[in-house]
Amino acid sequence: MNKALSPLDGRYVEKVGELARFFSESALIRSRIAVEVEWLIFLTNTLKLKGTERLNPAEAEALRKLYTDFRDEFADEVKEIEKTTNHDVKAVEYFLQKALEVLKRGDLISFVHFGCTSEDINNLAYAQMLKGGVQTVLMVNLEKVLAYLKEMAETYRKIPMMSRTHGQAASPTTVGKEFKNVGARLFRQYEQLSKAQYLGKLNGATGNFNAHAVAYPEVDWIAASRQFVEGLGLEWQRYTTQIEPHDYMAEIFDNLRRTNTILIDFCRDIWTYISLGYFTQRVVKGEVGSSTMPHKVNPIDFENAEGNLGLANALFTHFSEKLPVSRMQRDLTDSTVLRNIGTALGYSLLAYKSLQKGLSKLEVNEKKLQEDLDENWELLGEAIQTVMRRYGIQNAYEQLKELTRGSKMTQEKIAEFVETLDIPGDAKKRLLKLSPAEYIGLASQL
Repeated sequence: MNKALSPLDGRYVEKVGELARFFSESALIRSRIAVEVEWLIFLTNTLKLKGTERLNPAEAEALRKLYTDFRDEFADEVKEIEKTTNHDVKAVEYFLQKALEVLKRGDLISFVHFGCTSEDINNLAYAQMLKGGVQTVLMVNLEKVLAYLKEMAETYRKIPMMSRTHGQAASPTTVGKEFKNVGARLFRQYEQLSKAQYLGKLNGATGNFNAHAVAYPEVDWIAASRQFVEGLGLEWQRYTTQIEPHDYMAEIFDNLRRTNTILIDFCRDIWTYISLGYFTQRVVKGEVGSSTMPHKVNPIDFENAEGNLGLANALFTHFSEKLPVSRMQRDLTDSTVLRNIGTALGYSLLAYKSLQKGLSKLEVNEKKLQEDLDENWELLGEAIQTVMRRYGIQNAYEQLKELTRGSKMTQEKIAEFVETLDIPGDAKKRLLKLSPAEYIGLASQL
């Protein structure tokens, strides 16, 4: 029995485990090692600092293998060192110093973590982790949700459905148009997410290259920092205190929160449509809907998605409010919060996968949709009064209000009223031929 504290690492680990390679403690150690190794190689082989002898290709490759071929025992070794240092980044530094001794490059030990504060390493490590997790896991699963929405919009584009503004009968739409509404909203957020910037800095204890400039005044450290950060595939952050200000993270988390809010809205609508009988769910052999009511086929995938989207958004909201705030040049409150990024992304991923599963089982109940339309001929009140207005009939709205509000209309009653109208024959004929199922405007074109 798994005794994980979080359901993401317990009940749901098979569904969200792919994020562990970006956001586990082991992944953080690996990312820190990657930044430290690349910084050392940059100092010796790119900047060619005086007092350093360049790493030959074999030596550089051996150091890079510490993160490209990362093993659990590397993480264990770093954690063992941390028991003494009580400092996680310093433990990585000592781990790399040992690696240099093995390579017989003890001459470079003093250049590991050169000029760096822990935040120089951490901000770059987290930026790479966040970029990887969002782009290769979350966005891929959002694409799958978008694909379902697009397919359903096309498949059901002409199937009429009664709208329900305020929960009441309203001018018809089509099933496909309602899926397209959600897809368009979601795609807009997806596009913004695809253009997100991932920023990083490397500039010392208070963001001013103080130690760098004293040790090597002849080096253009501003240009060097930019070159190094951009070489990691990140945008360079020029102005910082000790920490990268995390504004870009807040932008990404706010984007994801909007994305999830759209999907919460969608989940609640689909749940309601299922309860109305507008959609049915394909039965999965062996599944149980209720422990006591055998007939139940519950909308569990949409309920699971809604719940997990809410959990993710609670965390995203806190991240966006907290991470850009740091007392003076630095406090450590961001450190423990950053460790929870994977949790928020995990709840989002779980929701996106639940949505994919739910959408794959969803089927339109055309019979029920048609029955609702046939029972609500008063829906044509809007059309009739608008045509009346076109031809200058006074109090058109009030006449239809008197006829339809709070009354159950039939085709016959509607026809009787239309016959009394003083409007051109072709307009009257068009209204007499109209039915609720045909009163869908330009929904299918849209």
